[in-house]
Amino acid sequence: MINPVIIVLGLFGFVVLVSILRSIRIVPAQQAQIVERLGKYAGTLQSGFHILVPFIDKVRYHHSLKEQAVDVPVQTCFTHDNVKIQVDGVLYYRVVDPKKASYGITNFQQGTVQLAQTTMRSVIGKLELDKSFEERDNINAAIVREVDEASDEWGVKVTRYEIKNIEVPRTILGAMEVQMKAEREKRALIARSLGEKESKVNYSQGIMTESVNRSEGEKQKMINEAEGRAAEIRAIARATATSIKTLAQAISVPGGPDAVNLQLAEQYIHTLNSVARKGTKVVLPMDLTDMEGTMETLKKLTKN
Repeated sequence: MINPVIIVLGLFGFVVLVSILRSIRIVPAQQAQIVERLGKYAGTLQSGFHILVPFIDKVRYHHSLKEQAVDVPVQTCFTHDNVKIQVDGVLYYRVVDPKKASYGITNFQQGTVQLAQTTMRSVIGKLELDKSFEERDNINAAIVREVDEASDEWGVKVTRYEIKNIEVPRTILGAMEVQMKAEREKRALIARSLGEKESKVNYSQGIMTESVNRSEGEKQKMINEAEGRAAEIRAIARATATSIKTLAQAISVPGGPDAVNLQLAEQYIHTLNSVARKGTKVVLPMDLTDMEGTMETLKKLTKN
């Protein structure tokens, strides 16, 4: 028959062995465990191998240190212009202080979601309906800022908040579509009018530039023609002066007057030849049959 003492010692040894085995804790990466000793906080176990004091230490809370995403349920909100809308979103957070997350609030996840909902109502209540669609980024940033500041006492860091859907009543949605259509038509008319205005301005500027260029060309042409005429007059004057000077020098040499008289006679006859045409009558100032008298007259003119 087995001795009862041996049985008791065996049971005691088994209990001690089980307790020792249970006191061994291997914490995975990105996790933390809160240990209480006799009901009081004793420490935080990070990832790795740990041994607890049997019968005294107890793991009370388990926390994941990874970033987590939680859905924020649909929430009824009223905009600044009293339009009822339904909004939902996604909240991203992670535990940065396991001790505060364990003892700062009963359920930090539920508290964070509730705080995000109330903050969302408050932020949207300050905006009109159109702005609530246009300023999603500002709404998200405001919710993250407010919730992160409040959840700091819970050891939770809120990293992001994203609005998923904004549902508007059908009546309001129809009015918005009509308004947007009117706005698009208005922008189209403005764009068309600006285009026509720019086209007319460009056309008028082209005409003005063409007129200026034409007038500048005419001006330059007149200047060039005037300069040409002036140059021609100067050349004729210089040629005439040279001819007169040469003629004067020719008259002063022996036989010069006779040569001049002969040239005048030739010019006189040539002029008469051009004047006397068929069908015209010419009255001559002298008798061409009397060549000696004619030459005498030319000599007198030359002397004079």
